Amino acid sequence: MAILDREQKLPGYFDSAWPVECGGNRRQKAAKGKLLSKNSQPEVISVASNKWNVMVIQREKNEFFLGGTMPYFNGPKPYGWLQKINPDTLEVLNESPQLPCGGHVWCGAIAAHENGSIIKVNGSFMHVLTPECEVMLEKELPINQAHNGLLILSDGTIVTKDCRLENQQNSTITRLDPNTLELLHEPFALPEGSMGRIASDLNQEGEFIYIPGIEKIWRIKVLPDALELDEDWQPQYRNANQAQGLAWDGCISEGDLWIMDNGDIESVRSIYGVNPNGRVAENTHLSWRSPAPWKGKQRLIKFDLISGEKTTIEPFNKEGGGIIAPPVNVPEYKTCIAWDSINGGLAGISTIDRKLTVSWQLDVRPTMQPVVFPESGELVINNFENGEDELIVVDIASGELLSRAKVNARLANGMFLTPGVNKDIFYCTTGTFSKVTWS
Repeated sequence: MAILDREQKLPGYFDSAWPVECGGNRRQKAAKGKLLSKNSQPEVISVASNKWNVMVIQREKNEFFLGGTMPYFNGPKPYGWLQKINPDTLEVLNESPQLPCGGHVWCGAIAAHENGSIIKVNGSFMHVLTPECEVMLEKELPINQAHNGLLILSDGTIVTKDCRLENQQNSTITRLDPNTLELLHEPFALPEGSMGRIASDLNQEGEFIYIPGIEKIWRIKVLPDALELDEDWQPQYRNANQAQGLAWDGCISEGDLWIMDNGDIESVRSIYGVNPNGRVAENTHLSWRSPAPWKGKQRLIKFDLISGEKTTIEPFNKEGGGIIAPPVNVPEYKTCIAWDSINGGLAGISTIDRKLTVSWQLDVRPTMQPVVFPESGELVINNFENGEDELIVVDIASGELLSRAKVNARLANGMFLTPGVNKDIFYCTTGTFSKVTWS
């Protein structure tokens, strides 16, 4: 039986339809309802700014927050920020002061805690804010490195992880009390570095954190006052310094962990090759469109959560594939969605009989964390072409392109899409924040 995040109240989080990126700790990216986008005219509202818009989360039904950082890769001192927005007009209702980030330039994350507060990680700092975007708590994390996202566990504690690439130091998981931001225990050292964000699963066997490392996928059991490495489940997804790149975060769905490799593209290597992270020289070229630093084709990989058995498919023919966002599995359609951002291409992968075969392909170029609507069989993702970004809606079963909408953005970094409450999607990227509504 597949555990569906959208069908339950997520423990530790505010009782909301989307209190955290990807809609839950399993990163299933599935929303309730239907867009019914085919033959519907999309309406677009866009706001231009100098901000790196990262993600939107929902607290109360009509209460939405936008979080991000400043894309100050050189020059001014970087900082994080949080805004409470009007979901109809995108007007800023409340805004936080400038939030310290330790000088690091990276996207960070926000989440709505069950205690009512908004939790934010940015660089090497954690903040707790009120729904009016006022700072209640501030904590400099023990590891002076940009942290790649946060999750709230079932007991309400917060976990975050510093980001490391191949041939760098090992990563650590820091666990904090949401009411004080004090550490519950010493940071937990992973056996390897890790680039991707944390995913976690809560089931009859307990609570587990899953993290792609440099070569292996690591599973950590959550205990009341400690984290414990699972010595019996450590499947390998790649070989170091060879033809495939590192994986971003995993999607936990239908008894498997799903990842795509080839994520540490040249721009990511440049950002994490300096400290503070992201404070690069002025002449540094940061673009996900640069050729991949490896020869391998883009891969979709699944791991059985019990046996660790690995199943791999290369949906696309071109070498040097690369991505800046993880896949999404849709158990209702026995389909996993994968793509290649560098070479272009979106694919629906059949998972019938636990085998992986290509069902359909679409000639588009996605880069972002998508949203799926299983009730109507719709996938929402971006398509970057001719120097301009748009949102597209794709039929999950057939690959038919149902709708497309320009979002007034000329940069398509791997940020997060979020469902609204009225057949709409919030879109985030550097310099642009948009909402698309299918009326």
